[in-house]
Amino acid sequence: MKTFFRILKWTFVVLIVLFIILAVFLRINYGGGKDYPDISTAPQYDEHQLELFFSFDQPIGNVAATPDTAGTTRVFFTIHPESRPETNKLMEVVNGQAIPYPSAETQSTLYNTPLGIFGDLQNRLWVIDHGFHGTQAVKLTAFDLSTEEVIHEYVFPKKVAETLSFFNDLSVSPNGRYVFVADVSFFGKKPSLVVYDMVEGKSRNVLDKHPSVRHEGYLPTTPSKKMRFFGGLVDLLTGIDGLDVSRDGQYIYWAPMGHSGLFRLPVSLATDFSASEESLSAAVERVSDKPLSDGIRTDTLGNVYITDIEHSGIYVVPPSGDGYSLIKDDRIRWADGMALGGDGYMYLADSDIPNQMLQSKKHMEKHSPYHIFRFKLLE
Repeated sequence: MKTFFRILKWTFVVLIVLFIILAVFLRINYGGGKDYPDISTAPQYDEHQLELFFSFDQPIGNVAATPDTAGTTRVFFTIHPESRPETNKLMEVVNGQAIPYPSAETQSTLYNTPLGIFGDLQNRLWVIDHGFHGTQAVKLTAFDLSTEEVIHEYVFPKKVAETLSFFNDLSVSPNGRYVFVADVSFFGKKPSLVVYDMVEGKSRNVLDKHPSVRHEGYLPTTPSKKMRFFGGLVDLLTGIDGLDVSRDGQYIYWAPMGHSGLFRLPVSLATDFSASEESLSAAVERVSDKPLSDGIRTDTLGNVYITDIEHSGIYVVPPSGDGYSLIKDDRIRWADGMALGGDGYMYLADSDIPNQMLQSKKHMEKHSPYHIFRFKLLE
C-alpha cells in the first residue's frame, strides 16, 4: 500500500511539473501581449451608411463579391472553419438565402477548411483551404463563375505550406496570373507572404524573417473581449493577415494584425521568383500607421480600406497616407474580411471571432445570427 501511495504521489508531482513546463512554454511563445493606442478618429460615415446585407445562423468566415459592373454582383462567403462547420462550408447569397456553392453534394469532396475567398476580374472565384493549419493538403481552387465548374486546382508543396501554417486571406492580380496569400502561421510562428504563379504552376513564400509580416506584441481588445485565452497564457498575437493587390496591379499591400503598420511591395518584384530575400526586404515600404486589423481591400482611387477590429469599424488610408476612421458601428463584433463588388459596394464579413474561437456550439448558437454588412465606396 505504501508503494502505491508513493507512486501516486510522484505521479502527481510529475504531472504538476509537466503542467508548469507547458504553462511556461505557452506564456513565452504565445503570451505577453500589450495594449495598442487608439489611433481612430471620428467616423465620416454615420450608422445609416452601413447596411446589413445578410445574416446567417453560423459564424461567417470571409466574403467575396464579383467585380463585374455590367451584371448583378454575386456574393459568396465561407463558414468560418474555427466554428467547426459539419456540412456546408462555402455558400452563395441568392435571393436572400444561403445556397451551398457549387452544391451541397460537392462540399465534402471539395473542401476541408476553406476560409479565404476572392472574386477576380476573369469571372473566377478563388478559394484557399488551409488544410487544418497545414496538417493536411493546403489547396487553392478556382471556379469559372459562368459554368460553375472547377477550372484550376493547386496543392501547395510542403516547403511552402508547412505544418502549422495558416493560409488565410488571398488576392489575385488584375491580370489573373498571380495569387497572393497571407500565411498567418499563428502556431508555426513563421508568417510569410505567399506568391503563386498559375501560368508557371509554382509558388514560394517570402519575407518570413521580415518584421513587416510579424506582430509587434499588440493584443486586440474588442468591446466584448480581450483576446486572451487559457487563463492569460495565450494571446492572439498575429502577424500578416489582410492583403490585397492594388487595382492598377502595381503593389501588393498587407497588414499584420498585431502590428502598427501598413506595408506594400511592387508586384513586379514580388512575382520575380529569381529575386533574393535581400532585394525583397529592401523594397518593402511602410505606407502608414493603422489600427489593429484583420482584412484590407483597395479601390480604384488608391484608397486602402482596413478593418479596425478594436473599434468595430473601417479605417481608410488614402494616397496621401493620412489615415482616418470611415465607420464605427456597435453592430460590428469583429470586422474581418472585405470584398469590392462591381455594384459600388464594399462588403464586410463580421466573423465575431470572440464568440466562436474556442467556443462551444451552444455558445455560438446563443450569439447568432452572424452578419455581412456593406457600404458605398468613397467617391
